[in-house]
Amino acid sequence: MRAVSRPLSEFTDDAPDLNDVAADDGVLFVRGGSGLAGRGAAARVAAERAVEFLRSIQHDSTVDVAAVLAMGVVPFRPGTSADLVVPEVCVVKRGGEAWVTAIDGADVETALAAPPEPTPAAPAWTIDQEVAVDHYLAAVTAARDAVRSGDLTKAVIARPIRVNADTPISLHAILRRLKATFSSSYRFAVDGFIGASPELLVEVEGSVVRSHPLAGTTPRTGDVDNDARLAAELQASAKNQIEHRVVIDDVHDRLLPFVSYLDEEPEPSIVTVANVQHLGTRLEGMLSQPAPSVIDLVRVLCPTPALGGHPREAAIELIERVEGFERGRYGGAVGWVDATGDGTWAVAIRCAEFSADRRSARLVAGGGIVADSEPLAELAETQAKFQAMLSAIIRP
Repeated sequence: MRAVSRPLSEFTDDAPDLNDVAADDGVLFVRGGSGLAGRGAAARVAAERAVEFLRSIQHDSTVDVAAVLAMGVVPFRPGTSADLVVPEVCVVKRGGEAWVTAIDGADVETALAAPPEPTPAAPAWTIDQEVAVDHYLAAVTAARDAVRSGDLTKAVIARPIRVNADTPISLHAILRRLKATFSSSYRFAVDGFIGASPELLVEVEGSVVRSHPLAGTTPRTGDVDNDARLAAELQASAKNQIEHRVVIDDVHDRLLPFVSYLDEEPEPSIVTVANVQHLGTRLEGMLSQPAPSVIDLVRVLCPTPALGGHPREAAIELIERVEGFERGRYGGAVGWVDATGDGTWAVAIRCAEFSADRRSARLVAGGGIVADSEPLAELAETQAKFQAMLSAIIRP
């Protein structure tokens, strides 16, 4: 297999929007104006073999920083197999550079051609509860009781809903709406799985490793003063601070064997997205040598207590016993890796899994349960989190 990378400017004077490159059936991973979009699948490779496979590809590049990339999703359940996609044509924008990588002579011109504009539509919509609300409330209560009894420190309980339309849903249109509303989040699309995650699981850039875990949530209302009050209450909340500390300590401890040092912010800060606010703490360190690949660290970290709980094994056992559905890709990680082992992976939240005919999508939202959690308040938190994708999908 042979890859050729050239500056994007050699192919077009007008750099295409990465969302338009991905369109309805490509892959996308982007935050702000930086990221990748791909068309076609030159190969699919197991996540653990991805770096070795990428290194085996002959690479002809006139762009110093260019590398052949693979992108995909690691599911929630630890040890579950995961395949990554090596796009036939991949457009990358990063650090002021932009380039195109084509595998085995793939058609770059067609990949860069502007796709048809999404057609405005007004389908008939329904929303179904895939797990009854009473079942969800009982699961939250079971998790809270397990924490109160000392079996767990924290468990994350989620619930799924299904959005149905009477005509196919345009993923291209949804990606554009997510860009307009959630540009600061990690926006992604791969194999019908799309979303906008605010949470960085892990990033490897050379010898530097970064993570930005989030845990603890409150709504945004659109009123500046009210949102500031809610943010202050979030920072002062003992329940949310406990939930957050569990996540930070776990991520710190899991990264520690791989680093020569690891620093973290002394206090959590407020991370805002369009519909909610979170507590977040940045961690950054220097990897020891020989350095692990980003895939190695994804497997070590995923799922964090922000999506599973603590201790991990006991929390996952409870989740699978009481939630009433299979999470699949929700709560896992989504991102990319290159031949050096560098890459960026976000937590797979604020997402939707679309059916093959694009007429329905499953959305999942959850929250961390600790001793002071109240089931109805947790239900309200999931409703706030659902709005991110619902507002991008539903057009009455």
